[in-house]
Amino acid sequence: MPTSSPARPPEAEPETMTDAPATIERYQARFAEARAALPGAGLTWLDGLRTRGLAAFDQAGLPTPKWEDWKYTNLNLLRQALDEAAATPADDDAGNVDTVPARLAAGTAHRVVLVDGRLRPELSSSEPLPAGVSLTATSEAMTASPDWLQEALAALEDIETLPLAALNTAFMADGYVLHLADGAVLDRPLEVVLLATGRVPLLQPRNLIVAESGSEATVLENHAGVAAGGYVTNAVTQVLCRPNASVRRCKLQAEAADATHIALLTAELARDARFANFELARGGRLARSESRIALTGPGAELRLDGAYLARGKQHNDTTTWIDHRAGQTNSEEVYKGVLDDQARAVFRGRITVRPQAQQISGNQLNKTLLLADGAEIDSKPELEILADDVKCSHGATAGELDRNALFYLRSRGIPEAAARSMLIEAFLGEAAERIADEAIRAALSAEIQSWLAGVNEGERA
Repeated sequence: MPTSSPARPPEAEPETMTDAPATIERYQARFAEARAALPGAGLTWLDGLRTRGLAAFDQAGLPTPKWEDWKYTNLNLLRQALDEAAATPADDDAGNVDTVPARLAAGTAHRVVLVDGRLRPELSSSEPLPAGVSLTATSEAMTASPDWLQEALAALEDIETLPLAALNTAFMADGYVLHLADGAVLDRPLEVVLLATGRVPLLQPRNLIVAESGSEATVLENHAGVAAGGYVTNAVTQVLCRPNASVRRCKLQAEAADATHIALLTAELARDARFANFELARGGRLARSESRIALTGPGAELRLDGAYLARGKQHNDTTTWIDHRAGQTNSEEVYKGVLDDQARAVFRGRITVRPQAQQISGNQLNKTLLLADGAEIDSKPELEILADDVKCSHGATAGELDRNALFYLRSRGIPEAAARSMLIEAFLGEAAERIADEAIRAALSAEIQSWLAGVNEGERA
């Protein structure tokens, strides 16, 4: 019978493991070579931000099992991937693709496509955007250097304790920047396709959503890989919701089987702002998604949800921190996972309530289905409450499929594979049903069904 493993760090790292100082030295050398050619080079504020990022990366070093936020993740795999990426030159032919794996139908969404970290206008949609909505490549925005961009990029907090986000800050070259002026509404969802071909060893997209007062947008980030070998994605997405703004973001992580995917999401919610985020993770050999959300104004509301699917020897890490800094704020968090074979997952969710944050509500739930004896989940929900007038809850469960429900379905003539799929889909439904946009919900449901088809056919990653 599959069980949830007790909280424990990864196995001791072998002596042959990549030496972290050597890896850092390689990135120092890379930065010295590349800095003059990076977008916006020569801008005092941007050069200073990059220098600060590299200094933070150098000082913090790569994560170790002694770091609480990384305690249960396979750091040997991470360091090996980063070292290989630092030592491998990019292919000069990077960026040539025949098809784009878009999830939303043409005409139903705006679309921007980045291939191996480079914006491809000819693959992106050309429909005009509504008044007050600006969508540009990060490299183009850096060159234009608007005042709000400088403020937004500098708003990334605690960079000295986030070494991979610091590395992204030093090398950030492209990504997407969505800016909504006061009261602007994006009429259709925006699908951002971030496609990796494997010919660029390290991709570091820097994405930014700035929603000014009263604005509204829905975004689907679609991370896809078509590579046969390994590569590393080290992404940072920042979301700034001004008073009464509403942003709905969904993310699909479907990287190639041997890829490493590291992503940080930060968001700041001002007075009466609303932010809903859903992430579906199914790709990569090693994947980690970290979310840090600060509710800074009264009336701010957050929904932070997701689903993780893993098989074979995949490792998936979900780390979240919801920080209630103002009173009368609300947060709801639901993450569900399904693990098969020898897959391992980590969920570490923290809710912090500051002393001044009275009359808040914060609820967190993590549930995981283990389909095989070798599957493991380390779940660590946390509450840090420093105020008196609050309503907070958290919970975590792990177990196998309900045998009675499975027997009932089979007794009604439903084949076992179909019955298992029905139960798993129903299990994941509580998280997926929170996606407000019908087209995005259908697209991500199709991804779940595709993964389940592999399980039922006995496929292993």
